Amino acid sequence: MSVSFDPERVTLVDHPLVQHKLSILRDKRTGTKQFRDLIGELALFEGYEATRDLPLEDVQVETPICAAPCRQLSGRKLAIVPILRAGLGMVDGLLELVPAARVGHIGMYRDEETHEPHEYYCKLPVDVDQRICLLVDPMLATGGSATAALGYLRKQGVRDVRLLCIVAAPEGIAAVQEADPDVHIYTCAIDEGLNDAAYIVPGLGDAGDRIFGTL
Repeated sequence: MSVSFDPERVTLVDHPLVQHKLSILRDKRTGTKQFRDLIGELALFEGYEATRDLPLEDVQVETPICAAPCRQLSGRKLAIVPILRAGLGMVDGLLELVPAARVGHIGMYRDEETHEPHEYYCKLPVDVDQRICLLVDPMLATGGSATAALGYLRKQGVRDVRLLCIVAAPEGIAAVQEADPDVHIYTCAIDEGLNDAAYIVPGLGDAGDRIFGTL
């Protein structure tokens, strides 16, 4: 069964280096350290695309030669919000790109029988409603956790949320888009779909277990 979604609200980050790294990430022989490093590297690539339109302001900078007109980010910087626990693997890569970003956390776990998400922890920057939020989770499967986290951020007054994942299923993309008409999704791959256990096929297994070595 095919699943439809709005491709205008999805950015597929398919740079050749992304595709190469993703092939190693998918490999079941890839060890924990390398897997963790690759998640961070892919997050950096996605962060580059997701921040392409950040607002800028004009500034004057004194070079060793003379004054130069330059541009810097204006206003408050980003908030990076990982969905625990797998989303933690993407944080360091994004902080390399935007070191001044604040980091919040949203804890979700999936019921193994119903596949429904349950919230157990939330802690966000006090001014999160004034920041662009990068909501991060390596896997967008059913979309349940992402949808719940998006709803929580909207209740906190966040207007601009961008969802970054490494691998997405069409079902998850469709569910997120139906629940939130304004969110834009960034992903390195859109896979075939979900199996009976709601895992992405071909996917890369359980990202949290592979990041933290809890297989």
